Amino acid sequence: MSSSWDAWDYRQSVDRGAGSRDLVGYHVEAKDGRIGKIDEASNDAGSSRLVVDTGPWIFGRKVILPAGTVERVDDEEEKVYVDLTKDQIKNSPEWDQSTTGQDDAYRSQLDTYYGDFYR
Repeated sequence: MSSSWDAWDYRQSVDRGAGSRDLVGYHVEAKDGRIGKIDEASNDAGSSRLVVDTGPWIFGRKVILPAGTVERVDDEEEKVYVDLTKDQIKNSPEWDQSTTGQDDAYRSQLDTYYGDFYR
């Protein structure tokens, strides 16, 4: 990926503009397998993200995936594909339920963690 990668906006190749289906309920696929189901999805400009319930894979844990990690969306199969491995996602900063993802320090922590895979 180039240095122009933006964690909080979908890539140009991932069309999530007006009229796109809500991603809540879609399954999320990492490079090496399914990681869970989307509980929350934000399409706010500059802060788009997915909150994924990892189910039994990481029991009792949810993860935030910034929109920039999304490689493609298959609305027909209701799947979101990210270009990270399960281990990369598993080792991500834990979802802080006390924030909506808007806290600057928390966003910075997520941006730094995921950004290392793209810069």
